[in-house]
Amino acid sequence: MSVHSNENLLSVAQIQKRFGRVVVADGITFDVKNGEALGIVGPNGAGKSTLLNLINGNETLDAGEISFRNESLNSLNPAERNHKGIARTFQIPKPFADMTVYENVLVGSTFQGKRLNNKRASEIAIESISRTGLEEYFNTPAGKLRLLDRKRLELARALACQPQVLLLDEIAGGLTDSELPILLDIIRELNSSGVTIIWIEHIVHALVSVVHRLMCIAGGELIAIGKPQEVLANSKVIELYLGSDFEVGGVA
Repeated sequence: MSVHSNENLLSVAQIQKRFGRVVVADGITFDVKNGEALGIVGPNGAGKSTLLNLINGNETLDAGEISFRNESLNSLNPAERNHKGIARTFQIPKPFADMTVYENVLVGSTFQGKRLNNKRASEIAIESISRTGLEEYFNTPAGKLRLLDRKRLELARALACQPQVLLLDEIAGGLTDSELPILLDIIRELNSSGVTIIWIEHIVHALVSVVHRLMCIAGGELIAIGKPQEVLANSKVIELYLGSDFEVGGVA
């Protein structure tokens, strides 16, 4: 794990969001340190993906504030937030299927908002492909990739935006036991290099092998936040999410 600083990079303050009568964020407040890896768990429908959408601008707040480096993001759209340094992956990868791995990643580096020349954009794309272990698929159409490699491509495209904060939405979902460590090593390397990670995941043992802190939300409320083992031992987290048969000691 990387050593993170005491500087707050991202702050979420008393945010509110509802869809009709369904409350998906009800006064959620937390800070993320520069270089930290924060994991998020909670039952289905808890508001986890919506939280990432609120951070990256895909959804707008009803109330509250999200700030990045002490600057409010509330009025910024997703592209503007991406230009600030916030990138997001999605639970179901949707690459440009007929384009090669390189071309897919080049889209990220070309349109990240820093007005890079073609040579520099290409260099960043190639570096992102290398860091995610996709070199052998450089010229392979994205539609021909297996699930693990589509997940790695999703990471590479986000990485090509040169993010300071990387939002991961169940990126490990669907992977086999042999594939999972490959992805975890990549995420650890990104975090160790200084990229701040906010990661939603249902594969709890994978999540806690990487993150510094864990947060549980349910019903749009923050239930617990702190060291992973402490959160997993929290009685309310066990009741609302893990179930009584969950073994904290069995977490890898």
